Amino acid sequence: MLAGVAGALTLTAVHQLARRLTSNAPRMDVLGERAVVATAEALGKTPPSERSAYRLALAGDLVANSAYYSLITCGRDSRLWTRAVMLGTAAGIGAVVLPERIGLGQPPRSWNRSNQAMTLAWYLLGGLATGCTGECLRARYNEG
Repeated sequence: MLAGVAGALTLTAVHQLARRLTSNAPRMDVLGERAVVATAEALGKTPPSERSAYRLALAGDLVANSAYYSLITCGRDSRLWTRAVMLGTAAGIGAVVLPERIGLGQPPRSWNRSNQAMTLAWYLLGGLATGCTGECLRARYNEG
């Protein structure tokens, strides 16, 4: 699970940095906020403030992405990098094509091809960070 956390933190760090550097960065955080508000409304609760919704979405993203990326380290060592590339790419494609289909609407500027490419690349980077961390942890575990 630790390797999955490393991948999720990598994805989140790149996303947050880009969000602060340019107004054209992918805004997956907006989808998370929409999901938090929709969940609260579905439960008959008052939606949280914008700041609280942002924090809850960020925490939810870290937990969900950690669990997803941890799948990369499951299985045979010889397939670790294949899983890292495949699962990272699948997450990126899903982040581009699924939000509207699951009722979260379109992410801001998601029609822009460069925005789609950045989204895909960032999720792939998270997968690769998971693979690297998993490989390092296995090497360390096998030494001791």
